[in-house]
Amino acid sequence: MLHTVNAHEHFVTTSAAGLQRATPPMRLFEKAKRYGIWNPSDLDLRQDAADWQRLDAVEQEVLLHLTSLFQAGEEAVTADILPLIMTIAAEGRLEEEMYLTTFLFEEAKHTDFFRRFLDEVAGAHMDLSHFHSPSYSAIVYTALPAAMQALLTDRSPAAQIRASVTYNMIVEGVLAETGYHAYLSALERNGLMPGQCQGIRLLKQDESRHIAYGIYLISRLLAADPELWDVAEATMNELLAPALGVVADTFERYEIMPFGLEEAEFAGYALGQFQKRLERLERARGATLEEIYRATDLAIEQNDA
Repeated sequence: MLHTVNAHEHFVTTSAAGLQRATPPMRLFEKAKRYGIWNPSDLDLRQDAADWQRLDAVEQEVLLHLTSLFQAGEEAVTADILPLIMTIAAEGRLEEEMYLTTFLFEEAKHTDFFRRFLDEVAGAHMDLSHFHSPSYSAIVYTALPAAMQALLTDRSPAAQIRASVTYNMIVEGVLAETGYHAYLSALERNGLMPGQCQGIRLLKQDESRHIAYGIYLISRLLAADPELWDVAEATMNELLAPALGVVADTFERYEIMPFGLEEAEFAGYALGQFQKRLERLERARGATLEEIYRATDLAIEQNDA
């Protein structure tokens, strides 16, 4: 079957409208241009490799475990973001599409970053998927691609909310942020691996913009149709339990968790990150677009999406 080409009828940037630079997506685009251009290959991992050799077997296994969750997760979000970009582009939301081009680049960069750690620090040239528990697999292997690929045939607001809740609220806002907290707690508190810590801090900056966009997108859709809250709430309720299960599964694997990590701290952190975004979304129901802009702008300024 031949593909039908939809010819362009006009271009926003040569019209009177131009680019709406005051909108949250354009503000995120500006931040991405300023802070998102860093190269994993420039990080100095020599001390990290030396530190790795001084770790005992359990400490090395825990870091491989955490890294395997990040590595698969970053590859998944890199592969799965394209349908959302296509959906936003099809709606003619140029400013949002422009920001999302940096989103894809940054996810690919994160995939590169964690693989460099596995290759050059840990020398881990083996299958690490045995670290991926059923809770993790339920989200990253199944729910994420299902929600994102659904946009290829259904670009409705409800489908967009399911996709963004899964991607931004759960995978990034709960799994990734809790993982970063665990990673930095293990390394920074113990004076280990300065190169990897530097990279994680840079990743956190990138991810804060991703989450800010996701909350903005869901809020924009809820403001337009408050009845979509049922879709958002159902998706969150479905995925929160396995997201918290990833934390429990990780700690359950080890009789004594090294690096001074305690399960209660990270379960509480995960739930707290989820709860504060949930409260923002609850306020978005029936809000005006101007109110959504102000809330997103405040999150961008605070770098606390």
